[in-house]
Amino acid sequence: TKAAIANLSASLAQLLGEKGIRVNSVAPGPIWTPLIPATMPQGKVANFGDDTPLGRAGQPAELAPVYVLLASDEGSYISGARVAV
Repeated sequence: TKAAIANLSASLAQLLGEKGIRVNSVAPGPIWTPLIPATMPQGKVANFGDDTPLGRAGQPAELAPVYVLLASDEGSYISGARVAV
């Protein structure tokens, strides 16, 4: 589950931080992919993501920058974080 991954990441960040290893987790909300129509009833596909603050599902390209930031030098002080997208 997302909670288990967040807790594991936070624990690993504490354990590995002194070695300079950063650990974070990303918790994506509804992200639209071509697999969505095949994984749920058609009636739910039309409303997929409507209950988010922006009223729509995200696109994979909108999620990717979070991973890039966490892996980059710009994210060098981020560790033990759970980033909800």
